[in-house]
Amino acid sequence: MWYILDTFKIIAFTHKSLPLDLIGKLQLTEQDQKTNLPLLKLNFNFSEVLYLNTCNRVELYIVADHAVEESLIKEIINALNGQLTEKEIDTIASSCEVYNGDEAVKHTYKVAASLESLVIGEREIIAQVRKAYESCNLLGLTGDFIRLLIKQTIETGKLIYTHTNIAKNPVSIVSLAYRTLKQHGIKNNARLVFVGSGETNTLMATYLKKHSFENSVVFNRTLSNAKKLSESLGGEAYDLNELSSYEGGFDVMIVCTSSTKPLIDNAIYNQLDRNHSSKKIIIDLGLPANVDKEVIKSQNLVYIDINSLKEQADNNVKLRQAEIVKCEDIISSKVDEFKWLHKERRIELAFGEIPRQIKAIKDVAINEVFTKEINNLDNNSKEVLEKVLSYVEKKYNAVAFKTAKELLLSKND
Repeated sequence: MWYILDTFKIIAFTHKSLPLDLIGKLQLTEQDQKTNLPLLKLNFNFSEVLYLNTCNRVELYIVADHAVEESLIKEIINALNGQLTEKEIDTIASSCEVYNGDEAVKHTYKVAASLESLVIGEREIIAQVRKAYESCNLLGLTGDFIRLLIKQTIETGKLIYTHTNIAKNPVSIVSLAYRTLKQHGIKNNARLVFVGSGETNTLMATYLKKHSFENSVVFNRTLSNAKKLSESLGGEAYDLNELSSYEGGFDVMIVCTSSTKPLIDNAIYNQLDRNHSSKKIIIDLGLPANVDKEVIKSQNLVYIDINSLKEQADNNVKLRQAEIVKCEDIISSKVDEFKWLHKERRIELAFGEIPRQIKAIKDVAINEVFTKEINNLDNNSKEVLEKVLSYVEKKYNAVAFKTAKELLLSKND
């Protein structure tokens, strides 16, 4: 039938099958999304597009009539990042996951319920899905299908978080990073340097403040955002350009920015750690990594990144296995529900033209075909006639829509 879900596809680049550094190369800054995504939609003839970007995944939600084959995926990857080598494109294309139709809807629900996350039960993902939709909708990339899908996805996610224990005693990448930091015996007077003041670093700051860490400075490209975070910590704020000349030293550096290239190289590190008095700790939650590999190799430091937290994340999955089964039952039911909602919506759209056509026929009848006869009526008769025609018009539309809906929904896919 013309309302099946086969036009809906997802191309997913995730931690399950790809190294995080490669996924990071597909991440677009907010400005790049404004530039690249409309071109992506236009050049590949997609009806709708949604771009989802988290710390361990990049996904494209697509509505299109044509199939998603490996050759097309390679072209899409190149469109996202034209600086990738042919080998990198081949690796990413051969390792991505592609979902179609019902399975794509199911995958969307699982993502929002955190079942596909590196850390199962991480509630932040549902907000990230909503934000991704809002951003793409503002860019004119989404349409009626993705609107309905995301509405039902948010509803399903909330249902799961309310009626299962999947997020009980919640953990997240940030909380795992904080636990790892505490295992190294860091004192509360440790000198903290934040590079970036986005959502991830703000959440990390919340943990540190809760445990009485106060000696901090914040560097960010937008100074006003750095000030907001520094004020919450009782620290100081600087423009990111001042990082290379900062002389205050550090014990712990927390780095997470949207930069696609490493920000912390050996020159900056040596400036920040001029005395080399003790082993430093760097928490790098950027994707791609914000710390140059040479720094990790050559400096006396403890390096905590998303990859190093995977083992803890895997243990978290095992603990929540029973709840995952409950979540998947809910998702299966909600996928079936979405299929019916989608069919109903398609019928509504298809029959949306009927009321306008009926009104046009009525107007022609009154103003052209029966003009003379109607003009001979008194005002009271004209008023009664208008009421009768409007009543018939309304009832006809309702009967036509109901009959078509019952007929179409009674048929199998």
